[in-house]
Amino acid sequence: MNFRNATLTDIPDVSKLQSLYHVSTISEEDKPDGFVTTLFTEQQFEELIKKEGGLAIACDGNKIIGYAMAASWKYWSQWPLFQYMIKDLPNTKYLGKTLSINNSYQYGPICIHKDYRGTDVLPNLFEFSRRQMAKRYQILITFINKINGRSYKAHTNKLGLELIKTFEFNNNQYYELGYDTSKKTLNQTLYPLNS
Repeated sequence: MNFRNATLTDIPDVSKLQSLYHVSTISEEDKPDGFVTTLFTEQQFEELIKKEGGLAIACDGNKIIGYAMAASWKYWSQWPLFQYMIKDLPNTKYLGKTLSINNSYQYGPICIHKDYRGTDVLPNLFEFSRRQMAKRYQILITFINKINGRSYKAHTNKLGLELIKTFEFNNNQYYELGYDTSKKTLNQTLYPLNS
């Protein structure tokens, strides 16, 4: 198993994985096991790689079996949901600090092929992404749709993210979670992480 930053040549395989588990294209039988809600174009993945270095991937041999996105709020500001979250940052406190675009970043979505869920791919991928972003930001922020219970449990129980608050946007209910990027994840890393 290998964890690394994605390159431009990885984009087609990342897009294929996204289409398997996006809420608009996922099979009904797979939906209870988790899904991603924001749909990214290949151009948006390219911008994430080039400008943010924010697309971490998990590979089993040559096969991409997971990805985690992380970027500055500036990158995310092109989507209405993230615009809402950015506007709300000054109203949100975590680790005794008022959140801002300078001390926090948005993590996620994260997507892992169903054959690798429940393994150590999630904590390793999260840890690789955290190490990359900890160089720039103290606080990780993410959100999870309340109907995505598996993702919420994985991020709180397995990774140690903390619930900050809940919010509503576009008739959907979300959990907003935070994490101190100076902390290693709860689980021991089983694979050497390239960084």
